[in-house]
Amino acid sequence: MGTNDTGKPNLDSILSERKAFDETKAGVKGLVDEGLKKIASFFHHQPDKYQKANNPSHVIPVIDLVDIDNKDPSIHQGIVDKIKEACETWGFFQITNHGIPLSVFEELKDGVKRFYEQDTEVKKALYSRDKNRSFIYNSNFDIYSSPALNWRDTFICYLAPDTHKPEDFPVVCRDILLEYGKHMMNLGTLLFELLSEALGLIPNHLKDMDCAEGLVALCHYYPPCPEPELTVGTTKHSDTDFLTVLLQDHIGGLQVFYEDKWIDIKPVPGALIVNVGDLLQLITNDKFKSVEHRVLANHVGPRTSIACFFCTFHRSSSKLYGPIKELLSENNPPKYKETTVNDYITYFEAKGLGTSALTHYKI
Repeated sequence: MGTNDTGKPNLDSILSERKAFDETKAGVKGLVDEGLKKIASFFHHQPDKYQKANNPSHVIPVIDLVDIDNKDPSIHQGIVDKIKEACETWGFFQITNHGIPLSVFEELKDGVKRFYEQDTEVKKALYSRDKNRSFIYNSNFDIYSSPALNWRDTFICYLAPDTHKPEDFPVVCRDILLEYGKHMMNLGTLLFELLSEALGLIPNHLKDMDCAEGLVALCHYYPPCPEPELTVGTTKHSDTDFLTVLLQDHIGGLQVFYEDKWIDIKPVPGALIVNVGDLLQLITNDKFKSVEHRVLANHVGPRTSIACFFCTFHRSSSKLYGPIKELLSENNPPKYKETTVNDYITYFEAKGLGTSALTHYKI
């Protein structure tokens, strides 16, 4: 890496190294395929000052939805209360008996692996940073703005509200992505109803605010890393959406930041991880918490995960979102300025992963 007269890294040199990596269009997997033994300095992260928690009692809530349609109102309310507590304290919970067949999960994970394990020349044709595409494959969306790159590749596909031409999606994972999108929209509708009830609102409140209008799948591929102690799979961050529903494979590595410690979210077979996004924290006026999380790099791999973001991202309208009026009072005045989804996402992407964009909108 080039340095200037002060001995510090030269910004032009840093950018040119990242540009060279970007222009390979082969991502992190391309480096691994070449037999890389030492990772480039632009993947090196500063050591995290917070320790990993060793307390096994710190486990994010697992909420069983099997009785969600039970005619006994106290059973339904019990599930709502568990979701409320999880959103107010952890910002994360896992759900079981959510109605999506396990065979769909397996096919989706296989489809994501099939995409990344295609011939590199086939994938290169889809490598892009054009945010207007329905399907975008690249490595590190914030490659030119982040302090250090993450050890992962990603493809993003818009599953709603647009009606897509199926040919926009790669054949190797097209059918399962479209099928999963339908399952996820049904699940999202249910979750937003339960979240509305947990806020003391009518079940349709969040849906009527269009919180479930957009669905974007971020399909991550974390190759094995030769020096995992020097980098991370995903930098600590909070999500920029209303709600995220994540399917992770058996490898693990996801951690949530809770009471100044990192807590492992261990994979539960058949479960989905749900977490509050920044925009839900904003509209609930801090009642529900959008919590920082990260993914560790690992010698073991590849790890795959599929994060479904309920958010319209750059496809959004001029609709303004601010704290929900019904939740405000003299003792609970609004804590945030109104913003459009597009403006929030644009601000977040300009600064890159690492620090919350919410502070920018604080009153």
